[in-house]
Amino acid sequence: MFISSFTLVLPFFPTGSVERMEEEGDVATAFTLARILSNIPMSRGGPTSLVIFDIHALQERFYFGDNVLPCFESGVPLLKHRLHQLPDSDNITIAFPDDGAWKRFHKQLQHFPTIICTKVREGNKRFVRLKEGDPAGRHVVIVDDLVQSGSTLIECQKVLAAHGAKKISAYVTHGVFPERSWERFQHDNGENGFAYFWITDSCPLTAKEVVGRFPFEVLSLAGPIAAALQV
Repeated sequence: MFISSFTLVLPFFPTGSVERMEEEGDVATAFTLARILSNIPMSRGGPTSLVIFDIHALQERFYFGDNVLPCFESGVPLLKHRLHQLPDSDNITIAFPDDGAWKRFHKQLQHFPTIICTKVREGNKRFVRLKEGDPAGRHVVIVDDLVQSGSTLIECQKVLAAHGAKKISAYVTHGVFPERSWERFQHDNGENGFAYFWITDSCPLTAKEVVGRFPFEVLSLAGPIAAALQV
């Protein structure tokens, strides 16, 4: 290529949750998409820069080839800034829906008390249980990288409420919400659901649909993208 440099901003890596095979015939499309992107031609300045926010599995960074230079960013700083603006910012506890989310995000949120939930299988059903931490009397914010149907977040909310949480909110970087599943989280007030539900605009169609709908707030990635591009 005759351009001096090339940068691709892909806020949401859409096949990130399909990183392994469960049975014969499955395709690990996370690897497939990474290899496709890795075939972008190099520019005069070197490999293509690829900006991705909160990729689903950390090991996926090794799926990319030498033709691209992945730059992995996070939307969590946007959440931290928003939490410090809340009137009860001194009463925040962060909850992770599973060990994977804790491994991903706990270092960025280490100044907050933490709670870890876990998923337990009983027969053909999966349940969320409290593994460690105390939500009693706290404003608990559940943090994960993405949401689809929202079932795990709802189960976490029920468990935390049963253990005495004063208020419960949620943050995900990628609000996928297929088939308008975000509608499950709409309610008249914050007493029996989520006080806040923060998402970024990495999935723009969802962000457009939920703007102005309680309890949703959309956090813009424009600033972090500009910082990553050094604009």
